[in-house]
Amino acid sequence: MCQRPASPPGGLQVSESTPLRDVAPADLPALLALNNAHAAALSWQTPAQFAQLIGMACFARTCGEADALLIALDQDAAYDNPNFAWLSARFERFVYIDRIVVAEHAQGRGLAGTLYDALKHQARLLGQTRLVCEINLDPPNPGSVAFHERMGFERVGQADLPSGKRVGYFACPL
Repeated sequence: MCQRPASPPGGLQVSESTPLRDVAPADLPALLALNNAHAAALSWQTPAQFAQLIGMACFARTCGEADALLIALDQDAAYDNPNFAWLSARFERFVYIDRIVVAEHAQGRGLAGTLYDALKHQARLLGQTRLVCEINLDPPNPGSVAFHERMGFERVGQADLPSGKRVGYFACPL
């Protein structure tokens, strides 16, 4: 079962006025809209699917008024997803970054990096050994590849999905 410790008092902050916080039920409509505005890079979610995903997460943090979102699951999640399955077959312990998204108006403020730093901190506290994720290679997402490489991720494989997408799998040791 995934352990989800609460954010530390004062938590990591993007700025003094923008602390990171755990996703709350009241956040779901705005965060679902943010997710679905970026469905080509993420995946479209219904309200029920999105609530279920948040419920499985060991890390679901946001900031501001739906400015950014990071959802991650550990290796024990009961997640029916081909990317999660590919990574589960290769790594015993990991935290899987299912999605990260930053609203257009909030880009360039360091939100994604701050969310990743908070995730790395929590994952280490839980004894995890790596973060993993997939990134679209076709259609290409060079901005995400560059960001993840700056954050310490290296490509560990790739796959062609039934949807027609080609993804690269990336891992970052902790």
